[in-house]
Amino acid sequence: MYHFITGYTAKVAGTEVGIKEPVPSFSACFGEAFIPLHPYRYAKLLAEKVTKYNTKCWLVNSGWSGGAYPEGDRMSLKITRSILNAIHDGTLEKGEFENMPVFNLKVPTSCKNVDSKVLMPSKNWESQDKYNDTLRKLAGKFQKNFERYQELIPKEVIEAGPQL
Repeated sequence: MYHFITGYTAKVAGTEVGIKEPVPSFSACFGEAFIPLHPYRYAKLLAEKVTKYNTKCWLVNSGWSGGAYPEGDRMSLKITRSILNAIHDGTLEKGEFENMPVFNLKVPTSCKNVDSKVLMPSKNWESQDKYNDTLRKLAGKFQKNFERYQELIPKEVIEAGPQL
């Protein structure tokens, strides 16, 4: 629910006019301009459907990897397709996972046709100091963005977001 309400994406060169480097962007429920009600109402509906139909939900990085611009690269379509194929055929779910600190996300340790270091962002940056600094800055942006919704959202949903 937290990540759906947050609606995080990034404007990336090649998909956005005038964008030269990735720019974090938030759009509640991935469509903020089109939702008349508080985002929690939509997140609650989504959670009810996920529970009712035992649906699996995944966050997939299809944007940037390997370092801050210009050090990193756009995530290749080949990698994105391999991850999606592993989700669809159920193999990704059956694998092992490790925790991504700060964001507290379970990240697969392997995926067919994907270099495992691409799966865990910290393993794909040359400088761990730059990675940790960028991680903290991004987590802070998540928290600041979420402040505008907090008054109507249960504590457990808020706590599912990044913790600094």
